[in-house]
Amino acid sequence: MKTASKPTGAAGDPDGPEDRLRRFATIWSRAIFPATATSLTRPELEQHLLPLARQLAKALHERPFSPQAAQQVGEALVGAHCTDPDVLSRTLGVIDSYLVLYCGAGDGEQQTAEDSRARCARLQHTLAAGFAQALRERTLAEQEAIARSSLLARSDALEAMHATEVRFRAVFDKAAIGIAIADLEGNVLEVNDTLTQMFGGLEHHVRSRKVTEWAHPEDRPQMWELYRDLVCGERDHYRIEKPFYRNDGTVLWTNLTVSLLRDAEGRPQYQLALMEDTTERRLLNLRLRYEATHDALTGLPNRTLFFERLEKAVTARDGARFGLCYLDLDGFKAINDSLGHATGDRLLVEVADRLQSCATAPSEMVARLGGDEFVALTTGPDTQRAVDDLAGRILGVLAAPVNVDGREFTVRGSIGIVEGPAGERTSAEVLRSADITMYRAKSAGGNRFELADPEADARAITRHGLTNALPAALERGEFFIEYQPLVHLGDGSVHGAEALVRWCHPQHGVLGPDHFIPLAERTGLIVPLGRWVLQEAVRQARFWSRRHSDGGPLRINVNLSPTQLQHPGLVADTVDVLERSGLEPGALCLEVTESALIGANEDLLKPLRQLAEMGVDIALDDFGTGYSNLANLRRLPVSVLKLDRSFTQGMQRQPADPVDLKIVEGIVSLAHSLELAVTVEGVETGAQAERLRELGCDTAQGWYYARPGAPDRIHSLALVDAI
Repeated sequence: MKTASKPTGAAGDPDGPEDRLRRFATIWSRAIFPATATSLTRPELEQHLLPLARQLAKALHERPFSPQAAQQVGEALVGAHCTDPDVLSRTLGVIDSYLVLYCGAGDGEQQTAEDSRARCARLQHTLAAGFAQALRERTLAEQEAIARSSLLARSDALEAMHATEVRFRAVFDKAAIGIAIADLEGNVLEVNDTLTQMFGGLEHHVRSRKVTEWAHPEDRPQMWELYRDLVCGERDHYRIEKPFYRNDGTVLWTNLTVSLLRDAEGRPQYQLALMEDTTERRLLNLRLRYEATHDALTGLPNRTLFFERLEKAVTARDGARFGLCYLDLDGFKAINDSLGHATGDRLLVEVADRLQSCATAPSEMVARLGGDEFVALTTGPDTQRAVDDLAGRILGVLAAPVNVDGREFTVRGSIGIVEGPAGERTSAEVLRSADITMYRAKSAGGNRFELADPEADARAITRHGLTNALPAALERGEFFIEYQPLVHLGDGSVHGAEALVRWCHPQHGVLGPDHFIPLAERTGLIVPLGRWVLQEAVRQARFWSRRHSDGGPLRINVNLSPTQLQHPGLVADTVDVLERSGLEPGALCLEVTESALIGANEDLLKPLRQLAEMGVDIALDDFGTGYSNLANLRRLPVSVLKLDRSFTQGMQRQPADPVDLKIVEGIVSLAHSLELAVTVEGVETGAQAERLRELGCDTAQGWYYARPGAPDRIHSLALVDAI
């Protein structure tokens, strides 16, 4: 009887998740404790932070990922009176440095380091936003309290003026906010010490100027309209945010409340101003806004600010246009992998500086989306020319080598350009089109820019949809196989058949292999798909051998992709399929393209040799297209050459192309001297078939004989010219 193994990562494990979480909370508390203004001790603060750290760790692994927990953590910090700007800065630093380290992927969790870092970054941004929102709400509450205090002060001041000067003076002099009294002409009559200190400590600097002389360029448009209404008696008070210049030239930001004081008969007499200094709070909000909208590494606008600008650009009116450049650095991953992320980061900073120098016009901006991806946006009436110029400038500044730590790097980039009128597409559609176009530039060799093409976008979106649908399609049985006869040219009998996989897609109908095999290659699904094709084809061949013992197809041809050829289970899978079906190895032929075997080493050829030794035929498909050395055929474990159709198309005409005849004759002679059979693809006319028979080709397939079809039609030969 087996005893249950102790689960890893238990609470008692000295290096378990809970222990690492506590260490993270300890680091966090030590980082922010000096900047806090609470009555908690450092250990008490650590205990307060522990559940918040647990929320962050849980959010880091949550699927689907949601950063909302980080917003609650930011709000909780403000709720614990940790409101100093350094608390947020240090918190973000601790999360950036230690969250993934101590609370990263656990045992069995398939989350890449890049994904963890990306999630960590989003948690930081969301925490900062939550901190800012909570601080704003707290500020509003404080402002409301101050407003209530202001109203009380005004009431007290009025009562003091009507009652006794002593009581008025007590309120006026001891108020915690700045208070000033002026007449209706704007002459400042009295100010309290608090207001004097707000303006730099010089009372004459305040009293020597009229109210109307305190204008500031950033005053709100309605500011002086409100003032005129008040002194005319049409308004009793107003409240507004207003900046002032101090005597040293610096700016004082205030929440200003101005009230009209009337005499006993209700006639306007004085104006009373109450000022709350909001300069530090405003600077903090600006700082938080900057950190939330700019990339921490490069200082460029980040994804958040870029999307705000892009949304405005694509929704503008009155014939506005925009142009977007989507840049991805070519080969940057190799630099990160070989020299480390520190070198990669310094390279990104240099690239960002160069990109910033390209966007100097007010209508242009450059932003970093993440990793080595950057965007440049331009707006205006002539963006068709401007965006091309911008892309050219970007490639130009990247052309000069970059020196990092004494090493010189050549930076190249691929750019996708989307340009057009506003109001036709959403920001998400524009960015997707630019991303697709950028990859088109990268696949064309990089170091260039390409213009967006709606048809190319549609094809890319279709490919993406097909890629995502492939795994489920195999599970749902949407694939099927058609068979094309292989005909013996000597007597015209059916010698075998080639298995050709098809996809019956629910939306796109029947798709040929050229639509999905490359996608399966890139995703790795070609291995299970190829095994399924082999199983079905071998099963069908075994059925034929039993049903048509009087000369039915004795061989089934199945294509092998380069990825399958390199799969370590190729030989074992093939043997297993043959043994389960009972088909003789000699009845199976595996087709491998010539390009897959060009320069193949012995490790790659070993599984083919093993299969050939078992009796499985190996066919060299598309022979003549890979520019391989003919002498190289001697070392390949092949028994069949499948001649590419490009060599035989000239035989469809009368008279046949003599050069094609000589080439095919030479290849057939060489193949037979090496004891290789020759199969010809793409036979479409009877004259072409006759020529190939005269040249000594062994077998052929093509539309002249039959198009690929159902297995029960394998013996139904058309023998009709297809062109």
